[in-house]
Amino acid sequence: MCGIIGYTGHLDALTVLLRGLEQLEYRGYDSAGIAMLSGEGEDRLLIKKAGPVATLKDACEELEVRSHCGIGHTRWATHGGVNDTNAHPHIAGKVTLIHNGIIENYHNLIEKFGFRGSLVSETDTEVAARLLDYYYHGDPYEAIRKTIREITGSYAFCIMFEDIHDKIFCVRNVSPMVAAHMEDGSFVASDVTALIPYTKRYFVIPEYQIVTLAGDSVSVQDLKGDPVTPEMLEVNWNVEAAQKNGFPHFMLKEIHEQPEALRNTIMPRLENGLPDFSEDGIPDAVFSGCDKIAIVACGTAMYAGMVGKALIEPILKIPVSVNIASEFRYESPLVDEKTLVLVISQSGETIDTLAALRLSKECGAKVLSVVNVKGSTIARESDHVFYTHAGPEIAVASTKAYMVQLASLYLIGCRMSMARGKFTEAQARDFISRLTSSISAVQKILDNKKRIKEAAAVVAKAQDAFFVGRGLDYAFSLEGALKLKEISYIHAEAYAAGELKHGTIALIEEKTPVIALATQDHIYGKTISNIREVRARGAFVILITKTGAEIPEDICDIHFAVPVPHDRFTVFPVAVILQLLAYYTSDLKGLNVDKPRNLAKSVTVE
Repeated sequence: MCGIIGYTGHLDALTVLLRGLEQLEYRGYDSAGIAMLSGEGEDRLLIKKAGPVATLKDACEELEVRSHCGIGHTRWATHGGVNDTNAHPHIAGKVTLIHNGIIENYHNLIEKFGFRGSLVSETDTEVAARLLDYYYHGDPYEAIRKTIREITGSYAFCIMFEDIHDKIFCVRNVSPMVAAHMEDGSFVASDVTALIPYTKRYFVIPEYQIVTLAGDSVSVQDLKGDPVTPEMLEVNWNVEAAQKNGFPHFMLKEIHEQPEALRNTIMPRLENGLPDFSEDGIPDAVFSGCDKIAIVACGTAMYAGMVGKALIEPILKIPVSVNIASEFRYESPLVDEKTLVLVISQSGETIDTLAALRLSKECGAKVLSVVNVKGSTIARESDHVFYTHAGPEIAVASTKAYMVQLASLYLIGCRMSMARGKFTEAQARDFISRLTSSISAVQKILDNKKRIKEAAAVVAKAQDAFFVGRGLDYAFSLEGALKLKEISYIHAEAYAAGELKHGTIALIEEKTPVIALATQDHIYGKTISNIREVRARGAFVILITKTGAEIPEDICDIHFAVPVPHDRFTVFPVAVILQLLAYYTSDLKGLNVDKPRNLAKSVTVE
């Protein structure tokens, strides 16, 4: 949450900052601001506005100032309302600060240091700025060290000092930040997306280490002042991957990128038609040495985990739990040295998931993470990493990240079944053959999406919508309901179809949309019976089955068929139908598809 950009060097800082904020706006768009130092350090320019980056950009149009050093921020509000005053950057004395994270003890700091009468905003960030200024007497490193000793919580700080006119100082705990240096200067950002127009080489700023950005260098030191050499990484996608490329929204573009993302995730891990994780460095002992699996994730990633559980548990015949990461460390999780913890996170920085990972390791468990971002905190702290290859995902509502998380769990499930003797080679080859065939099924849905828009026109008029299914279909439906509610603001819930008569059916009124999934052969008849129950009460039924399924007369208003013959693999084309249904519903309502209200892409605060 929140976007950070900083630059010092030979280029025009204003141009770099505004461009970076536009690239990072998906991380937070309640307000935005920039601060720049003049060439001589005598003046600071501060502009911040509530609203999108476009509002800030308009406010900067008449500026004639020329600066080569500045920081910018796009905010997702946590402390204090959405207004110009609470927007970042914050200035206190000689200090200018932007911040991602939450300072948990800021109330105590206000009282301890007597800041109450001097605060002008409602934010925890301003407290950090005042604390830095309190400790600053010409030595930035001493001020930073003393400040972070006082702070409890998560933070990524970018700091400018009024009397140091060409440097930016950075330090972080948990909240992500990356940095890079090239001939034109030095950059820092909360996300590598903002760096791509300038360089593909970067490093993740290590926790509790101070980074100094100068025009001609970037240096890192630990809290003792000893130099540190960071690990350099390289992005394997180009700037075009983070552009709309002719699509009206990032979400629609990313939905269409799913076949390629699936190929990039699946195909490099196949050897003679079998899953091979040699390049990932994941030995079979990881899979054969456990007696239970705990999947830990949040939101969409958790719903991918629900599908993983429904797929893997019946094959392996061992317990598989799916745990909400934000609840995990506040319970007494049944995790020990015989547990394989599967952590799923698109960004690799999700704070609740990271905390659950650390607790799992304290309990002695082996952790295998499924993440999309190289060098992310979760990736670095896991015992093993399974990288998805979705490329950048800009829309807040996850689509291709979910798809490749599913593919990863299918590959892991297959390899684990081989390692534990539950699959013969022939069975594994058949499984992988069906998995790769699912890619073409996804493409077929994309090639014939017009009717999905017609269904969305009905859903867009509703206040409520319900998704129902049994078994794997129920697991699929959870993500479908989430997609619809988060971008269309229609109340949507998913229910196991057999539970309708235990209370939920009371919510069905005339023309209430019910999206019914019936792709599992062994329970198809039972699901159809449940659909009859809502149909009898006037529901508008959108039915999704496999191609060739026998459809009873008058059972639905709209029918979609997915071209996948085996039950286990219907999730891939079904996911596309549900994503497009949510997308078109939101678009028809005239909403901001890519930036739904109150949401941000990466949740890096509790």
